[in-house]
Amino acid sequence: MDDFLLIIANKKYSSWSMRPWLLMKQLGIPFQEKYIPLYQPGYQQALAPYSPSLKVPALRHGPLTVWDSLAICEYVAERHPQAWPQDPAARAVARSVSAEMHSGFQAMRSELTCNLGARYAWQACGEAVMADMARVEAIWADCRKKYGSGGPWLFGAFSIADAMFAPVATRFVTYNVPISPISQEYVNTVFQSPAFQAWQAGALAEKEVIPQYEYTHWKRL
Repeated sequence: MDDFLLIIANKKYSSWSMRPWLLMKQLGIPFQEKYIPLYQPGYQQALAPYSPSLKVPALRHGPLTVWDSLAICEYVAERHPQAWPQDPAARAVARSVSAEMHSGFQAMRSELTCNLGARYAWQACGEAVMADMARVEAIWADCRKKYGSGGPWLFGAFSIADAMFAPVATRFVTYNVPISPISQEYVNTVFQSPAFQAWQAGALAEKEVIPQYEYTHWKRL
């Protein structure tokens, strides 16, 4: 039995924590979680024994520490290969889009921060943000068309690629982003999954408020 301990931050705000948490929950991989809320007094001291980068998430597995969301997901996949598509071509594409999500989309991340506790009226964004969102929708449509015939996820069955893109689905809902019917179907799949619903319930129960994630220049609904 795996003895995983996943260190996470605020479920309301921490999209990086969400990714490996959703992966293991969705695949039924047992783990324990340790919650260390961000930007509270002493939070970095609390993280120090668990994360050499002083960031979340981090995974403890016996004496081993793995940090960074994608590295954690890859480590989990070594022990649970169903975390990636089994077809080699689909797996290569899934790794590619996961890596693109991990390293890109900076404009969207900056303008549309993760906040599961808020709903805003859509307002126009800059060209870079719109380009990021269009690229996300193109990835979703392409993966579903080419590899998604076996189920509702990007590659049919749930995979690391879905864990990487789930926080984007939440952003599209938080900011009421106008998206295509195909994208909306995928967003619905994320929001209807029991694993995500458990994460969302935890997010809505949190009391901490991080001001930099609570936008005042967007109109709340």
